[in-house]
Amino acid sequence: MFDKVPSPKAPKILQLLQDFSNDPRQGKIDLGIGVYKDETGITPVLETVKAAEKILVSEQKTKAYIGLAGDPIFCDLASNLVLGDKLDLKRVNVIQTPGGSSALRVLYDLVFDVSPQSKIWLPTPTWDNHPPTIKASGLEFRYYRYFDPSSQAINFEQTIEDFKNVRPGDVVLLHGCCHNPTGVNFSKSQWDMVAQVALEVGFLPLVDIAYQGFGDGLDEDAYGVRKLIDHLPELLIASSSSKNFAIYRDRAGVAITLSKNEKVSKALGGRLRNLAGTNYSMPPDHGAAVVRTILSNKTLKLQWLSELKEMRERVHKIRENLSVELRNQTNSTRFDFLAEQSGMFSLIGLSGSEIRRLKDEKAIYIVDDGRINLAGLRSADITRFAVAVREVIS
Repeated sequence: MFDKVPSPKAPKILQLLQDFSNDPRQGKIDLGIGVYKDETGITPVLETVKAAEKILVSEQKTKAYIGLAGDPIFCDLASNLVLGDKLDLKRVNVIQTPGGSSALRVLYDLVFDVSPQSKIWLPTPTWDNHPPTIKASGLEFRYYRYFDPSSQAINFEQTIEDFKNVRPGDVVLLHGCCHNPTGVNFSKSQWDMVAQVALEVGFLPLVDIAYQGFGDGLDEDAYGVRKLIDHLPELLIASSSSKNFAIYRDRAGVAITLSKNEKVSKALGGRLRNLAGTNYSMPPDHGAAVVRTILSNKTLKLQWLSELKEMRERVHKIRENLSVELRNQTNSTRFDFLAEQSGMFSLIGLSGSEIRRLKDEKAIYIVDDGRINLAGLRSADITRFAVAVREVIS
């Protein structure tokens, strides 16, 4: 049966990680894989996570299944971070998922289940896993104009023009904050306009909010999704706890639906649970239990907010310092945008040949589209990286 199955190419980000691991050179720098790293170059286990795990070891009495929708307390606490507390919860469904990716897949499956002719619209560019996940669900996707590489900003007029041409009933995917891979987000006034156009046109927004807290703060980063909640009768949201709790391998997230009324909401809740069951049966417990333990404990929650702030501020500092150092090295303002963008990612704007030279000559690894993970750069490596960039572009 499997004799003619072709050998697939490894996803480029995973191939880059493998190449980095196999590189014997000292001082190599990995700016590819999208995880937070501290000044020592590791992805730390947060102190609050360690404390929560100790509590779980001491108090958890069973490893039985937690149900198709997951832990309801986790669902309430995790979704509240995104939704806020001024909402008619009778219109809301929340299910626990194995990370944000599974939340997206369940929501795509929901769209296919109720409206298979609907298309998903993605920003140009977007996270690499969006298109194949949509394709796997059976839906078609299209792109809307978003990022202008020449200005390192959103071409908002073109974005709105494309939104106005979306078919009613189609789904428009929006990054909630810290856009991956560009680091460029809608302003508050632009979010206001997006909400207005979505209502006028009749498309359904799907907000992928994977890095809440890494931009300007938890509530600040939720401005866009909350604006949509205030204005629209229906909304889909995929939220990840994997990043802001640094529990990447433990996979915790939620899929959220906002519907017109309680009757529709109940029907959607049943469909969500069934779709979750056909995807992965029951969600894993550990990561969600850690998040629940932290958010339900006042002391731990305050400590976690402090740790999240520390991660956010380190990324901001790296952005600012790298921007200054690149200006000094290149004697230009070409890379000043790094300090103006937010989150872990930016498109640095190098050519394919320049990116290959960074890898081959400098042992610096970035994705071939130029996306860099700023959180992967130690302060001690900023000058070396800036010098390397200067040398490959000169």
